[in-house]
Amino acid sequence: MSIPVALPDLAATLAQYRFAYLLATNGGGAPRVVAVNPVLENNALVISGLGQRTCACIAANPQVALVWPPAEATGHSLICDGTATAADSGLVRITPSSAVLHRPAAAAPANDTSA
Repeated sequence: MSIPVALPDLAATLAQYRFAYLLATNGGGAPRVVAVNPVLENNALVISGLGQRTCACIAANPQVALVWPPAEATGHSLICDGTATAADSGLVRITPSSAVLHRPAAAAPANDTSA
């Protein structure tokens, strides 16, 4: 089940989450995932202190995703896609392009024979 999040509502939605995972790929498509604490500043998600390998991935392919896991198993993850730029200092700015709250659809009860 997915619920779109309007980008103007992103700040209020972010307040419900503790941390995120940044997903990036290098030029060859190999994935890189790191835990981060993005801050929304002037309509961009800003992350500081990223390592050289993650910044190199962003330089090779600026299309990234961020995933904030839910606090509870039944909660929604927040997924945000965007375009990133990385500085040599490890500072990354991501311009969000879309955001969605997502969780798997509820499974049918084990004794449900209607299928």
